[in-house]
Amino acid sequence: MRDHGMPHRQVVVHCMPGTPLQKTAKAPLSVPRRRCNRRRMTSPPGHRSLRAGRISLPGHIYLLTTVTAYRRPLFKNSELARAACRSIHEQENWGDASLLCWVLMPDHWHGLVQLGHCDSLPMVMNRFKAAVARQLNCTRTAVVWGRGYHDRALRHQDDIRTVARYIVANPLRAGLVDSVLDYPYWNCIWL
Repeated sequence: MRDHGMPHRQVVVHCMPGTPLQKTAKAPLSVPRRRCNRRRMTSPPGHRSLRAGRISLPGHIYLLTTVTAYRRPLFKNSELARAACRSIHEQENWGDASLLCWVLMPDHWHGLVQLGHCDSLPMVMNRFKAAVARQLNCTRTAVVWGRGYHDRALRHQDDIRTVARYIVANPLRAGLVDSVLDYPYWNCIWL
């Protein structure tokens, strides 16, 4: 939208942390900006520091965690959880990365992912989150995932199976089940 031939500034207003509402400011910018496909939003203070120093190393294994928007327990609903699991299992959603182990909790997801040689870590996570959101938006019209994610690159001395056991045992530690085998929303290549 233009007024008097000048572009308007995009202003992002946060009602709650992580929930942007866009408004168009009426004050024209003094210097025209070139168009960019990325949305300009200010990140909450912790998100920028999480991205600082983040690198994607081909072939490395990462422990990844992402939360639902507002930490809502969306996946307590078994229909939504099953739909998300179907999307998680589709290899095309991971590109050339390999999903080694994962668990879908009511309000977050943990995964152990080995990067391939083509896709970066942000690309893999964006593809994963978008695919699950698309699958769920067939039944729900709301934001699914919170912004960002946490990652930890595993070192060579880290025991990958120990980390996988930690991921799979998450529902047990959260008190959701008495046995890992009773929780339906996980998978691991070592089983």
